Amino acid sequence: MDSLLDQIQYSFDVKKLDSEEMDRLCQEIGKRFFDRFQKRRHLASNLGVVELTLALHYAFDFPRDKLVWDVGHQSYAHKLLTEEGVDFHTLSSTRDQRFSEEGREPYDTFDSGHSGTSISAGLGMAEALRHRDEGGKWSR
Repeated sequence: MDSLLDQIQYSFDVKKLDSEEMDRLCQEIGKRFFDRFQKRRHLASNLGVVELTLALHYAFDFPRDKLVWDVGHQSYAHKLLTEEGVDFHTLSSTRDQRFSEEGREPYDTFDSGHSGTSISAGLGMAEALRHRDEGGKWSR
């Protein structure tokens, strides 16, 4: 049986899948995580958001729509469903490597590290958009 995950090259490819294929893709992503991280860290944080990530990719238009992850380790399923999925095998090969880093790819909105920073980052991004949409003038 061919891997569905290997057929996903862009975020919009998820929108073409039916519910059975979505279930199969979730299983494939989970297996990929388990194979990669079973003897390392980050397994639980990744497995916990697989279905959520597929739903987000089904509902939104990435990279046009922006996504801020609270913990960088939660972004791995997101990365597997984008052009960066091809680099997944290199993830965590060095201690200082990050996989969610602003400007690295069009899907990266924010340097997500450990929890607690996403709310302030998202609020700041929303305020910046509001500021831009109001002609660049701050209103008080």
